[in-house]
Amino acid sequence: MKVYKYVSWIAVFSWMAVIFYLSHQPGSASSQLSSGIVAALLELIEGIAPQLNIDIESFHTFIRKNAHFFAYFLLGLLSLNAWRSSGYRGVKRLIFGFGLSVLFAVTDEVHQLFIEGRSGEVRDVLIDSAGVGLSVVIYTLIGNLLVFQKEKTIKRNFK
Repeated sequence: MKVYKYVSWIAVFSWMAVIFYLSHQPGSASSQLSSGIVAALLELIEGIAPQLNIDIESFHTFIRKNAHFFAYFLLGLLSLNAWRSSGYRGVKRLIFGFGLSVLFAVTDEVHQLFIEGRSGEVRDVLIDSAGVGLSVVIYTLIGNLLVFQKEKTIKRNFK
């Protein structure tokens, strides 16, 4: 179990490093990366539904903001799992998992203030926090479902 605890925390810090690396790119490099992703997605969408008229700039913004949301959704899940593997239970685990992830989101936006062509935005912290919040909700629902199933199985075995 001790190994799992370390692996869980390594996963958290590795994902933070990926986020930091992407945030550390100058604005031009970041824009080029997301433009390439948007172009590939637009090509895919046009192949499936050529009649759609998509505003490229709005779609680009949508993709960038959703990248924030899902990156922090994953960080939230990893963080919750790491706190669980460290022995934290209940609300304490949820608060620590949420808090660590949102604190990292804040520091990441501050970090971007010092990167050429980038800016730190409160809106991005809110999007990141929403991703973390959804991960807490889903993690909690799945955990409750598993407990319910386990109790149901135990009751069935004692009949």
